[in-house]
Amino acid sequence: MIRPRSIATAAATLAIAALALTGCGTTTVDDSGAPVAEATSDACASDTTTTSTGPVSLTDGVGRTVELDKPAERIAVLEWQQIEDALTLCVAPVAVSDSAGYATYVSAETLPEGVVDLGTRGEPDLDALYATNPDLIIIEAFSADDELIGTLEERGVPVLATIGADGADPIGNMKTVFSMIAEATGREDRAEQVLDEFDAHLADAKTEVSSVALPTTDFLFFDGWVEGGNVVIRPYGQGALFTALGEQLGLTSAWTDEIDEAYGSGGVDPAYGLGQTDIEGLTAVGNANLFYSADEGADGYVSEFEKSPIWTSLPAVTEGRAHAFPSGVWGAGGPLSNQQAIDAYVDIITQQG
Repeated sequence: MIRPRSIATAAATLAIAALALTGCGTTTVDDSGAPVAEATSDACASDTTTTSTGPVSLTDGVGRTVELDKPAERIAVLEWQQIEDALTLCVAPVAVSDSAGYATYVSAETLPEGVVDLGTRGEPDLDALYATNPDLIIIEAFSADDELIGTLEERGVPVLATIGADGADPIGNMKTVFSMIAEATGREDRAEQVLDEFDAHLADAKTEVSSVALPTTDFLFFDGWVEGGNVVIRPYGQGALFTALGEQLGLTSAWTDEIDEAYGSGGVDPAYGLGQTDIEGLTAVGNANLFYSADEGADGYVSEFEKSPIWTSLPAVTEGRAHAFPSGVWGAGGPLSNQQAIDAYVDIITQQG
């Protein structure tokens, strides 16, 4: 589920003690003796890939040149996809934005203990950020003129800007962001392994569902929230990552709203492929299969469905073709979040067929 910054779960209050990065066995020290939290997943515990050590020079997502004397080790990460990516690369950030929101909506990778919380993604606590002595700050931006880039560069710490979404190639962009972070941290070998595993996972999934005969291949994935007592539905249209995954598995997108550069007059936004409607708006997809995020969080929009006669009369609902994804499968994540989404689609498709 993609959480807009305006409604994201509020971050936990930053504790001064967290600056010590006491990880209960999950920390090591860098060359200067400063503590560094370690990624602790089973995959990273058994990882045998190499880490490069030479100077780094790369072009980031908005066309800026980023140069490092050596691969970054103490990274601060201000967006959730990039947090997940770093952990999958076995590089634990020293600081992140909105760790509470990340833990609520992203289950693919777990933050280790001792990572400093910087507050909200939109307005990180810069004093807390620089107190962790990062050697690289990873952010999400869509332009080299992004105000946050200029603000962060004033302190002299290199900034890597990644493009969070690209409606023209959502799966390709997900891979590009992952590989870019790998290059900046010297973890190209690990990235190649992970992306090969992702491609194989998707290929296996295609084979598994290829013989399933569904009543219709039309589908819509959506999430939502409650605002002012009303249920807001956010359909994933053309250009959305989870739409692209469904299409890879042989499904056909049923949300026909076109890209709207201004985003707000009824279309989907050009980067994330997301629209906005209400429960009644779901009637536009007719007989399509429905998939949706079940992340209740503080919003509880799913619990409102059964109160709506419009929802209960939708063809997919009356015929048992409306299915919730498992919680914590995040709609704008890295390779592992996307593998979770692929698995959710396959489980539902094979059971339905």
